[in-house]
Amino acid sequence: MPNGLVQSRLTVRESSAKEFTVRRRVISLLSVAVGALMAGSLCAPVTGAETLRVPDKGPYTAGLYTNGTTTASILPEDAVGSAYVPHSNVLVLPTGQWRYLPPGVTEPVTVPAGDPGALKQIRETKRWLRSGTVPGESDDQRAAAERALLSMRALLQANGAAAAGWHGAWKYSWPRDTTFNAVAFARTGHPEEALRILRYNAATQRPDGTWEARTTLDGAGPPDDRKWQLDANGWVPWAVWQWYQAAPEHSRADGLHELYPTIRKAADYAANSLDAEGLPPAAPDYWEIDTTTANIGTAAPLLSGLNASASLARRLGNDEDADRWAAASSKLSAAIAKHFAPLGYQRTVDGLHGRDSAAAFMAPPFNEPPPDLDVALDDTFQALRRGNGGLVPGDDPGHDWGENTWTPSTSFFALAWSGMDQDGKASGVLDWVLAARNSLGELPEKVAPDGTGTSMVPLGWTDSIVLMALSQLDQGPMPVPPRA
Repeated sequence: MPNGLVQSRLTVRESSAKEFTVRRRVISLLSVAVGALMAGSLCAPVTGAETLRVPDKGPYTAGLYTNGTTTASILPEDAVGSAYVPHSNVLVLPTGQWRYLPPGVTEPVTVPAGDPGALKQIRETKRWLRSGTVPGESDDQRAAAERALLSMRALLQANGAAAAGWHGAWKYSWPRDTTFNAVAFARTGHPEEALRILRYNAATQRPDGTWEARTTLDGAGPPDDRKWQLDANGWVPWAVWQWYQAAPEHSRADGLHELYPTIRKAADYAANSLDAEGLPPAAPDYWEIDTTTANIGTAAPLLSGLNASASLARRLGNDEDADRWAAASSKLSAAIAKHFAPLGYQRTVDGLHGRDSAAAFMAPPFNEPPPDLDVALDDTFQALRRGNGGLVPGDDPGHDWGENTWTPSTSFFALAWSGMDQDGKASGVLDWVLAARNSLGELPEKVAPDGTGTSMVPLGWTDSIVLMALSQLDQGPMPVPPRA
C-alpha cells in the first residue's frame, strides 16, 4: 500500500485537528510563561470480561503527580486550563499557582509559582530526562516522548512493579505491559529502571515458570482469579534480551546472571507447552479472553522469547539450554508458517476469529518478519481501522469492541513499520496517536469517535510502544532476537 494512501487515511478529521491545534497552542503559551518564570532559577487496560462489559465513563484520570515514591492522579476537571511545568509533573493551574506532590505526602498541594520545593522537584526530573535520550524527529514528537517517559516513571514503583494506569482496575502490574515499559526505558538510556522492572517480574514468576495475569503493586499476588496468560513466557525473555543489548557493558553481565534462572524456567515451560505440531496450547491472549485453539497473540511472543532465551544462553556458554530452546523455536516457527501464515496471521489457527492486531508481534522488534508479513499487516490494519482513524484490537465476530479505538493496538503498527523501514506508514500512525493526547500531552488508552482520548489517561503500555516507535524513527530499528 502506498505510504501516501496510508497517511491520508490516518488524517484526523479537520474539526478534530483544529481543536487539537488550539489545545497545543494553549499549552505552548503556558509553557513559555512558565519557562520565563523559571529562567532565573534554573499505562491495562481493563481486560478480559471487563473490556466487554464496562462502558467507558472516562477519561478517569488526566495525568499524574509524583514525588518519586508516591503517585497521585490529576483529575480531568483539574486539567482544564492547566499545563505541566515543562519537564516535570508539576501542574500550572489557571490561577498561575502551581500544584505538585511534595516528598512524604500522598495528596498534592497548591503553592505559589516558583515554590522552592516544586523547583527542586523540577530540577530532579530534568536531570533524569537528561541522563537518557528523548527520541523524536520534531519538537512535538520529542514533547510526546518526554511526557511518556515521565508518565512511565510515575507509574513505576520502588519495588519494580509498574501500574498500567493510576485508577481502579488499571492499578496493577501486568507482565506484558511492564516488559514493554522495561524495553522502552532501556532503549532511552534508563537501564536501572528497566532492570528494576525485570527483577520484579523475576520475583513474581510462579514456581512452574509462568506468571499471573496481573499482580497487586506490592507483589503479593493476583487481585482476582482471572486466568493467567502464556504470552508472558515470551515477553519476559524478550525484554531481558533487549535490556542486555542496551545496558552498559560494565553492568549487564551481572544482571544477566541474576535473571538467567527466570529465563530458564520461562523458556523451558514455553518449549514444553508446544504440541506435536509445534503450536502452543489454547489460552487467553492479550485481550485476556480465552481461545479454543492456538492464537497468534501467544505464538508470536513465544517465538521471540525462545529466540531471545537461546541467544542469552549462548552468551553465558549454556549451549545445552540454547540447543533445547533453538529446537523449540524452529518447531514453533514451522507451525506458525503452516497454520497462521496462510490465514494472514489471523487471531486463531481455525480461522474463525478474524484479524488481530497481534499480527504485528511477528514483526520487529520482536521477530524477523516473514516474507508474507507486509501484506498481512496492511490487510489487518485496514480490517481493524474504524471511522476515527484508529484500530480496534480485532474483528472477531463474537466480540463487539464498540465505537472507540485503542491506542496500544494502533501503535503496534507504528512499532512494526518503523522496525521494517517503512517510516512513512509508521509516521502516519504516530501522527494519529499523538493527535489523541489530552491538553496535558498525555496518551490515552482509547479514542472516542470524535477523536478525543478516553478511558485511562495516561496508559503506560501506550507510552512505551510510542517511545519505541519514535526511537526507531529517530535512531533506526531496534535489534531483534536472532533466529535460534
